[in-house]
Amino acid sequence: MSSVSFSNISIIACGTLSLELNQLKQEGFLDTNHLYFTTPGLHQNVNELERQLIEKIQKAKEKTEKVIVVYGGKFCYVNVDDPLRTMQTIIDEQGAGVVRIKATHCMNMIATEDEQETMGQELAGDEKVWWMTPGWVKFREQVFQGWDKGVANENFPRHTGGALVLDSMGYVDQYMAEKPEEFLDYCDWMGIPMQACPVSLDRFKSLLLDAAHELDHP
Repeated sequence: MSSVSFSNISIIACGTLSLELNQLKQEGFLDTNHLYFTTPGLHQNVNELERQLIEKIQKAKEKTEKVIVVYGGKFCYVNVDDPLRTMQTIIDEQGAGVVRIKATHCMNMIATEDEQETMGQELAGDEKVWWMTPGWVKFREQVFQGWDKGVANENFPRHTGGALVLDSMGYVDQYMAEKPEEFLDYCDWMGIPMQACPVSLDRFKSLLLDAAHELDHP
């Protein structure tokens, strides 16, 4: 897709996206040796998210002058105690050489809203869909920490089109094959079926390239 090198860039991301970023590293697209991950599911604990993110950025800056933060700008950090404080506020406070990927949340990094709508129509018709990435499956206990069956019943069943996982690596099929009982338990807990929605990582690559370009042309 591009000859841009990430070798002089550190990348910090939510742990839920570790699967995709490691996939891009294995493919050779990401040639950085500096990948840092915060604990998955910290959107539910913004104080800890902020603490870990700043800590990772400071650590990354010891390795490289350029840092890309792979966090959404709208949904990943919602501070109810200080609504004017946003993810971008935190990034801006870290000084020069730190930029954030331009997306609202992890699903939006993999597919645009229009692409999700098209894929949702193909797989679920006009029914409402609960979107996830493979990290939401792998790190279930952390992403949904504190969610009991009652909270699950309040959130999932109204998505009558089921859960669609934006899957670039065949993760869901492998999960079903290797841990069928665990997979069925997950679906039972949500009260809706789950299926893979095969995607490429072209959009994710493009967003990372845009961030790298922004670092080179501040």
